[in-house]
Amino acid sequence: MDSSASWRIAGRNDVYKTMTKLNLSKKNIDELLLTLKMRFEENAFRHKELDWDKINAKLLARPDKLRSLYLMEQTGGEPDVVGHDKKTGEYIFYDCSAESPSGRRSFCYDRKALKDRKENKPKNSAVGMAEDMGVELLTEEEYRELQKLGNFDTKTSSWVKTPDEIRKLGGAVFCDRRYDHVFLYHNGADSYYAGRGFRGSLKV
Repeated sequence: MDSSASWRIAGRNDVYKTMTKLNLSKKNIDELLLTLKMRFEENAFRHKELDWDKINAKLLARPDKLRSLYLMEQTGGEPDVVGHDKKTGEYIFYDCSAESPSGRRSFCYDRKALKDRKENKPKNSAVGMAEDMGVELLTEEEYRELQKLGNFDTKTSSWVKTPDEIRKLGGAVFCDRRYDHVFLYHNGADSYYAGRGFRGSLKV
């Protein structure tokens, strides 16, 4: 066995130990890495000239990021690599599911909106769940960059990170794709709909 292969096995064993503490099994980890690799290879146009082995090594070194990716996957996000920050060396993952992740819909915007809502409270908030998952909501700019890679949210919509000046006045913003155009809309931050979720970003 060559030294690089030995390193990968040793690295993965360390990840297993850490992930077990986070209630993720060896099987969970292996299945996640395989899923991510297959998606990476099947959608090469999203990340031209990037090397999966280098990304895999980064993931093995960051069990906390693997946990976030696992949660993104389990809630229907279908995360994939969409870029590489050459300054920091970080790889950028976005939720790339065709529609807004099915396990993150019917949420209001943030924890404050959830707390302030008096009746018919949703089960969670987009910002609150994103924080629990260790991811960030896409900004409007990031959402528009994602839409350059395909047609997303043609039937659903996704909350995006809302500017403070809008949120302070009680509002929040979301995006979707209709008529082959990307639109930005507003709603009360405490509103929620069955067809609206959120998309996350993660840097590794």
